[in-house]
Amino acid sequence: VVETRFAEIIWENEPIGSRELAEICNKELNWKRPTTYNVLRKLCEKGIFQNLDGIVSSVLSREEFYGMQGEEFVDDAFHGSLPAFVAAFTSRKKLSDKEIDELIDIINSKRG
Repeated sequence: VVETRFAEIIWENEPIGSRELAEICNKELNWKRPTTYNVLRKLCEKGIFQNLDGIVSSVLSREEFYGMQGEEFVDDAFHGSLPAFVAAFTSRKKLSDKEIDELIDIINSKRG
């Protein structure tokens, strides 16, 4: 959750100098500078952000990032089975006709 808030700070302010990022993280997350730099380094190693000459910017969009997190969740919790995830999700939440139509459109666009 904190990693996600950190990512949101970058997306809201990019491109941003790493020193300015550390100052924002100190105010908003109560992080010391080394914490900010360590988390940034880890997210850069994952290919989510880049830090070029002290300027931080995204490599992945928010949508790509959250899609990646969703994939990891489905892999971990449902052994990679998207149908099992959908079945579990819809057992507790009724989908509207509009949501069902949107899902069908997404599935059909991925065929062939």
